[in-house]
Amino acid sequence: MTVESTAARQPRRSAGGKAGTTGTKRTTTRTTARTAAAEPELVQLLTPEGERVKNAEYDRYVDGITPEELRGLYRDMVLTRRFDAEATALQRQGELGLWASLLGQEAAQIGSGRATREDDYVFPTYREHGVAWCRGVDPTNLLGMFRGVNNGGWDPNENNFHLYTIVIGSQALHATGYAMGITKDGADSAVIAYFGDGASSQGDVSEAFNFAAVYNAPVVFFCQNNQWAISESNEKQTRVPLYQRAQGFGFPGVRVDGNDVLASLAVTRWALERARRGEGPALIEAWTYRMGAHTTSDDPTRYRHDDERAAWEAKDPILRLRRYLESVHHTDEGFFAELETESEALGKRVREAVRAMQDPDHFAIFENVYADGHALVDEERAQFAAYQASFADVEGV
Repeated sequence: MTVESTAARQPRRSAGGKAGTTGTKRTTTRTTARTAAAEPELVQLLTPEGERVKNAEYDRYVDGITPEELRGLYRDMVLTRRFDAEATALQRQGELGLWASLLGQEAAQIGSGRATREDDYVFPTYREHGVAWCRGVDPTNLLGMFRGVNNGGWDPNENNFHLYTIVIGSQALHATGYAMGITKDGADSAVIAYFGDGASSQGDVSEAFNFAAVYNAPVVFFCQNNQWAISESNEKQTRVPLYQRAQGFGFPGVRVDGNDVLASLAVTRWALERARRGEGPALIEAWTYRMGAHTTSDDPTRYRHDDERAAWEAKDPILRLRRYLESVHHTDEGFFAELETESEALGKRVREAVRAMQDPDHFAIFENVYADGHALVDEERAQFAAYQASFADVEGV
């Protein structure tokens, strides 16, 4: 399995096919214009061809990076993509109820995740599998909620990585409150909150921006702009670039090439360092693309076209770093072969772990609702027990 080509191997139907009949001529024109439009201004350190470009403001945040660390970033992205592909396959096989793929967003997540310190705290959405990897969360622990056997699967305080947040945008407020608490405690750590371009339209995110600015909270808002809020494009979400919204609240905003792991690392280091110094919040808009569906219940062929995806495939974050590694002689074929073996081993471990997950105790939902118990909960537990007992014993039939 060649990991870099995962995106390209996903089945795609033409916009003119049956699945794309909702795309009118007007939609086709708009999407083509999106693809052909001039590239946005953003921080970029690696071109799609794998060439290193200089940046006077952000080079210093990655100038000391070693060949070993570069290979580590590449390994992180490859294994995260392999895990994500396995989870998608498991959902298609009926082993998971749902899955939210990060395909195409590996550089934004690995770059920003590796910029965090151990004592920083991360508030994710439900797609930050790469950030979870960087924080040391076992990838198999991410799957319990999607299988329906638990409500999270890991201790948030063990890795300073909060449980996945399904409610869109609410984690931005949680992160801001936590950051305000850090200030009161006198700690020099920082907080980072992840959300998507769609969540930026939520009132919770706007409120978080305002509180963070007013209280000078040490929080970094990391928006992964993957171009689509499910089926709603950027044009239907905002009239200005998302990173510019920070100006209205009084703190800086930066747009970074989210398919460039070096730039994502550098810009996030900058934002976290200034937060730790007491200089307040910052907004990072990682300009990237969701190569797959919003979740496995979504059909992106109904609202976007192959030409747009093809344009982004040429900017693939993993292939970009591989080209750079090869050009500066930091790798050999042995490295890639060993990584491929490790990738397959990870896929096997994920498959086995998911299929071995035990269903929870049916009555566990009633535990720990109240510290000392409650009459209403006792009544509901009894009603549920009677309901369970009402099913006929069909064993052996």
